[in-house]
Amino acid sequence: MSLNDLQGWLVAEGLREDLDQLTLHTVVAELDNIVPPTDKAASFDWPRLLLAGSILAQSDQRTYQDAALRIATATITLSDSEAIKDSGAVLLGKLSNFRAVSLATERGLLTADVEGRLGMALRIEAQRRQMDQSILVQSSGRWIQVNDFQQRFWSQADNYQWLSASAPTASGKTFLVLQWLIDQIRSTEMHVAVYLAPTRALVAEIEANLVSLLGARSGIEVSSLPIREKHDKAHEGGSRAIFVLTQERMHLLANAIGGAFKVDLLVVDEAHKIGDNQRGVILQDAIERASRSNRTLKLVFISPATQNPQELLADAPEGAHTASFESDVPTVLQNLIVAEQVPRKPKLWKLSARKHASLLPLGVVQLGSSPGSLKKRLAFIAAAAGERGGTLVYANRASDSEDIADLISQLIPEVPSDPELLELADLARKGVHPRYRLAPLVERGVAFHYGNMPSLIRSEVERLFRSGKIRFLVCTSTLIEGVNLSCRTIVLRGPRKGVGHPMEAHDFWNLAGRAGRWGDEFQGNIICIDPQDAQAWPDGVPERARFPIKRESDAVIEQGESLADYLDRRATTDLAEFEDPNQFEQVASYLLATFLRQGSIAQSSLAKRHNPAIIERLEASLANIAAQIAVGPDIAARHPGVSALGMQRLLEAFRNYKGDVENLLPAAVDSQDSYDRFVTIMRRINQYLFPAFTPDGIIPLHALIVVQWLKGFSLSRMIERNIDYHRRNGRSFKLPVLIRSTMEMVEQIARFRAPKYLSAYVDVLNMHLAAIGREDLIDGDVDIGTQLEFGVSSRTLLSLIELGLSPLSCDAIDCLFDCPSSSIATDASRFVGVSPTI
Repeated sequence: MSLNDLQGWLVAEGLREDLDQLTLHTVVAELDNIVPPTDKAASFDWPRLLLAGSILAQSDQRTYQDAALRIATATITLSDSEAIKDSGAVLLGKLSNFRAVSLATERGLLTADVEGRLGMALRIEAQRRQMDQSILVQSSGRWIQVNDFQQRFWSQADNYQWLSASAPTASGKTFLVLQWLIDQIRSTEMHVAVYLAPTRALVAEIEANLVSLLGARSGIEVSSLPIREKHDKAHEGGSRAIFVLTQERMHLLANAIGGAFKVDLLVVDEAHKIGDNQRGVILQDAIERASRSNRTLKLVFISPATQNPQELLADAPEGAHTASFESDVPTVLQNLIVAEQVPRKPKLWKLSARKHASLLPLGVVQLGSSPGSLKKRLAFIAAAAGERGGTLVYANRASDSEDIADLISQLIPEVPSDPELLELADLARKGVHPRYRLAPLVERGVAFHYGNMPSLIRSEVERLFRSGKIRFLVCTSTLIEGVNLSCRTIVLRGPRKGVGHPMEAHDFWNLAGRAGRWGDEFQGNIICIDPQDAQAWPDGVPERARFPIKRESDAVIEQGESLADYLDRRATTDLAEFEDPNQFEQVASYLLATFLRQGSIAQSSLAKRHNPAIIERLEASLANIAAQIAVGPDIAARHPGVSALGMQRLLEAFRNYKGDVENLLPAAVDSQDSYDRFVTIMRRINQYLFPAFTPDGIIPLHALIVVQWLKGFSLSRMIERNIDYHRRNGRSFKLPVLIRSTMEMVEQIARFRAPKYLSAYVDVLNMHLAAIGREDLIDGDVDIGTQLEFGVSSRTLLSLIELGLSPLSCDAIDCLFDCPSSSIATDASRFVGVSPTI
């Protein structure tokens, strides 16, 4: 019998009952208020199991390694024998899972100095394994113990110009990539590195981690602001800089620098997001822009559990040394559990662990009362099964997250007041509204978390959840976007991503990967409620699988004639006549910008991936449009996702304008006519560039939000003004809904659509002003896109943010200088995190 046959027999037959019992006892030990099917104490033949685990650990297949990890974890957590526990630690070492050994020692499950208690032969073997599974950080001379994925990444990242690596969530990707990034910037001739993250929340987290890892006086600048001076200082002055940016901020940085833009090292985290609707093209454009600026660019893609990471290397420059690899090795146990109501007994819920096609009964959880609604099912089951804390609950909408968190807070016992929770509650009341629903919840150790929340509050919620002070956290799809937040248990029912869109398998498992993060937990639990409900789970609870990466641009181009027809209509038809211009606009704009830059798309890398007939058809449509365009490839490159054809129509509107050209300009935000100007500009953008601010009736509200945001108003001020507006106009409103809608407008209008389209508007207008000899009207200060991204209207306020102040603090400081001294304390007290004595 071959080794592989033996391993297969052990898992399928030889250890089947043992593994079921190990699963039952290890999972039940992690859940609360569960009555298992048997009250018998666990009894295992540990030497036999450990021998089998050693055999299984030699495989690189996930199923066999998962079984070995189950055995090792069980010996440490269930056995009372120190010798057996030590053997479990040795088995973890064979799995290169040294962080689990450290975690067991920290929790008192293992006595320190396991190696010192081993026999000579085992000690030598363990030391050799630790040496084999260690890497040297050259810049510091420090050795780090790593798992197989981390070791492969470290060795290959040094040897290839373009590398694409994929591994499951919770495999330690981010930790090692940051270590490697710091080592590269310290020990090589690289001066500027960019770490691309998909969301502002992840940007803030990565920036904080880098600052912590580098320590004080490192001599390396870390910044999440697209500021030219840091880039130029690094390249010209010989210093080092690491920018942590979203794809939008990277374009802002490239726009600010112009032709001198150069990145030496680019890390793209969550690289599978290149397939996302709308923003995937912006990410692809950012990567290509960096590559064009430096043909020797070193580029690393990191993605979770993908089956074709090599796809991201298709655009590498000719001659570049490339490599890809994927890993599916588990680092923690992840238990997928289904929860079903016991027939005729709505308070009793049966939990079963799913093992491929079969279910292993775990026991029954009794709820305090009958869950009469879907929200109550989530809340009641989470509060019961996850009572000890570290519990995430997934909600499909922000409003649901607030309601479910409120229900959980009523089900759990009160806890003693904690100063940090009280401070967060105070922050929520001052930073959002005195009656913001988060405040009383966090005082009880419960919170909610969604994307439009202020970043300062959201990051504090994450920190206190990690520390265990927030025991229950109800979240939305923000956590799929790469926020590195681990938990013990996730509870979910019919998860959706976006309104009405069932979550696809890769997003489900990306979310599930938060359960049992490596180094924080030995295992994690994913509780899926009502698995047989076809409305909740149209395709059933997803099986674990790696998913393919596909660029958004490729997916749209494959529609062939539909995209070409859109291009043809785009050149001749008013945008108001399109049912859904968003379906094709981003990719059409990308292709047109590529055509303007290269004179063709037939020779671009994307042409190699598609049917020549489709490329030929698109080429003809693009050539026809390009003949009408005078704005040029440079402006098109500056505004990914904005059509050069739309910019051309806007330019023609400027040329045909009969009034005073100054009326085309945005007014300074402090000017009395600033609001009126933004209303007019937004309507002009809708007419000529793209219908970004719709419907027309709420443009005044969009303009008001933009003006307030540029003035540096805190969110709490904006909410209060929105409340006053509704009251003055006799409009009824529900406070939680109004608070959430204000947050959404800030994020989606002021910080996404407005910077995207107003930047293009100003660039085209500046082109027109230069052509008519009115360069005196061109503002050379901070560009409008950067102003809107950060909510500042001057370089001074941007510099304050660069120093580490939040926009809320900048608002307070700005007020202190503008307000009479007698009102300073009163006004300053309205802002979060700023003392009235500043």
